Amino acid sequence: MATHKHSVTGKTVLIAGGAKNLGGLIARDLAGCGAGAVAIHYNSAASKADADATVAAVEAAGAKAVALQADLSSAGAMERLFADAVAAVGAPDIAINTVGKVLKKPILEISEAEYDEMAAVNSKSAFFFLKEAGRHVRDDGKIVTLVTSLLGAFTPFYASYAGTKAPVEHFTRAAAREFGPRGISVTAIGPGPMDTPFFYGQEGEDAVAYHRTAAALSSRSPSGLTHIEDVVPFVRHLVSDGWWITGQTILINGGYTTK
Repeated sequence: MATHKHSVTGKTVLIAGGAKNLGGLIARDLAGCGAGAVAIHYNSAASKADADATVAAVEAAGAKAVALQADLSSAGAMERLFADAVAAVGAPDIAINTVGKVLKKPILEISEAEYDEMAAVNSKSAFFFLKEAGRHVRDDGKIVTLVTSLLGAFTPFYASYAGTKAPVEHFTRAAAREFGPRGISVTAIGPGPMDTPFFYGQEGEDAVAYHRTAAALSSRSPSGLTHIEDVVPFVRHLVSDGWWITGQTILINGGYTTK
């Protein structure tokens, strides 16, 4: 009975940052597992083609799909995203936020404008995603936010990235407590450095070489890094049979960092 109640079959899913990379694969995976509808958010015109391709793949798997564009750095934009998703596919049973921005830079070189942008993308948007998810996700629903395994690291140059993702851990705990009486589980997932353009755009050759060997299981990974295919099964579990896990941050990184 519990397995049926918490399967993804027939469920409605909203994925922020769902056009490509990890978000795109999550959309495809959940559609393949029987999700009934998937609302796929993308940030700008630069990712529209990816969003359209993901919509096509989701529809080919038998689910309804819609692509929704928004810059989610304001509370109003987040409200509109959820309202548009509800109008298009119905209230979500599952809400997943993969939105994030990386900046690798020494603290002494980070401008106020750069800090404000990082905080808006990584902290503010995550907070208001949880707020709107709390308003719109159905009872017994699931909410997952992507953070970073750097939350378990002792490292320079990522202060504005890991530092603006760190508050999401507490947002997650608070939301888990507040939404728990409605049966909603709220979790955060922190992947290790992933073999996607999101990673390579910030790293030089020396850093890439280090990250390829930094995890305990690096020798068993094709690239030495975390792959999106390594992360998706955990997302699938958390939004289905793993519903009893709530308020937690789970690092999925092959032993790259721990807490």
